[in-house]
Amino acid sequence: MTNQKNNKAIHILLWIAQGLLALMFIMAGLTKATQPIEALADSLPWVTSTSTGLVRFIGISELLGGLGLLLPSIFRFKPFLTVWAALGLAVVMVLAVIFHASRGEFSAIIVNIIILAFAVFIAWGRTKKAPIKTKVTVK
Repeated sequence: MTNQKNNKAIHILLWIAQGLLALMFIMAGLTKATQPIEALADSLPWVTSTSTGLVRFIGISELLGGLGLLLPSIFRFKPFLTVWAALGLAVVMVLAVIFHASRGEFSAIIVNIIILAFAVFIAWGRTKKAPIKTKVTVK
């Protein structure tokens, strides 16, 4: 009985983490993929010293990663893609830590590490503790 309650609690925590992380990455991705670089520079000063193509690539990657955190699990269609999305976003955060460390932007690194922890938690949880089963269709 206690084990079932623990699994349900982890399942709920994973959904909350997935929702929050997805919302954050979808918003950040849309902004980086669609806003003019000059407008982005107000809140993200690093975009002025980075190529526009890289900024757009990061935005599209974040947008797709955010969608990947939710859609496969919601529709139970290939839910392993949620784990891959979480791992991909974890890699993006590791690269962001390296990027910001190389520029001496240490305040941004803390945020990257927190997001990295959320992504790893989702990947671990949806693999080991509360995986989502594929929807069974009757033919």
